[in-house]
Amino acid sequence: MALNCGIIGITNIGKTTIFNCISSSKAQSSSYAFSASKSNIGMIDVPDERLHKLDSLVKSKRIVPAIVEIVDIPGLAKGSSKGEGVGNKFLSDIQQTDALIHVLRCFDDENLSHIEGSVNPVRDKEIVDLELQIKDMEMLERKIQRLEKVVRSGDKQAKKELEICNVYKEHFENFQPARTANVSEEDRKLLTDLFLLTEKPVLYVCNVDDASAVTGNHYVDELKEIVKEDNTEVLVIAGKLESEIAELENAEDRKEFLTDAGLNEPGVNRLIQSAYKILNLQAFFTAGPMEVRAWTIKSGMKAPKAAGVIHSDLERGFIRAEVMKYSDFMELGSEQACKEAGKLFVEGKNYIVEEGDIMHIRFNV
Repeated sequence: MALNCGIIGITNIGKTTIFNCISSSKAQSSSYAFSASKSNIGMIDVPDERLHKLDSLVKSKRIVPAIVEIVDIPGLAKGSSKGEGVGNKFLSDIQQTDALIHVLRCFDDENLSHIEGSVNPVRDKEIVDLELQIKDMEMLERKIQRLEKVVRSGDKQAKKELEICNVYKEHFENFQPARTANVSEEDRKLLTDLFLLTEKPVLYVCNVDDASAVTGNHYVDELKEIVKEDNTEVLVIAGKLESEIAELENAEDRKEFLTDAGLNEPGVNRLIQSAYKILNLQAFFTAGPMEVRAWTIKSGMKAPKAAGVIHSDLERGFIRAEVMKYSDFMELGSEQACKEAGKLFVEGKNYIVEEGDIMHIRFNV
């Protein structure tokens, strides 16, 4: 299960710089608005030091981290929903993502012009939010028109969906995103075919200057004030600084560079971890002589479904899961020691996998 996040934002605010910090696929950045003609896709490893600690005991041939897919979507502008700037094409790209990373410019630079004439992250957020809401409203109104025709024939399911659509419509008319609409999870599932842009979870990244990398600045404070009631996070990343760190090949050099900047870890690590959080994801591990590996699943997933993430045969022929807790394994040092201490648990089909479980799946196809 790959994590898929789209990096969005108004044009020319450093999205591609942030993308290049975290992706092995480097994209070309430019100081000119609308210079990008397509979305860039990059695959990156999810940082998890538990993998290396497990490997120190297991001594496997390789370490395989979980993977994150990041899509750098060209910048939006006023009127994007109507075809301005990059237009509708990239709003469609946003539909294919699971979560949104909204990058906002929070630094001054007289050599880098802003498309709106001044730096104002709150205004920029509102511009992008409005464009996404307009697109959602267009899709919603088309569905309402279709449902109204079906309702006339007495279709009860269509009537139910129409009622939900009207709740969303009123919400959009008040300039609010779909994710905050007063609609139950059950009812939300009835409209998944719309792929509403503002239904997606979002986290905000403030792209700051080097001097603000640790403490942020007044632009960051203004944004935090606006979103303080939202169920989201605001991260501070010095994109230019971190892109320079990412270019260093030697790990020790990168660590020294971070320390000099007053940082304990790259901001992009926190970004990936926060993306995991907003998507309600977690990891479990498999560990053996061939590899130590992290697998990504939805929180609350039962053992057979989790086994299916490894291979569909494991889910189809699932018999049981032999489970060790990460903390027990690290404390006791081996699978055999966990067995002897009664810390290896045999779990059936109803077992809900927990964060950091080390699992061995028994199956028969």
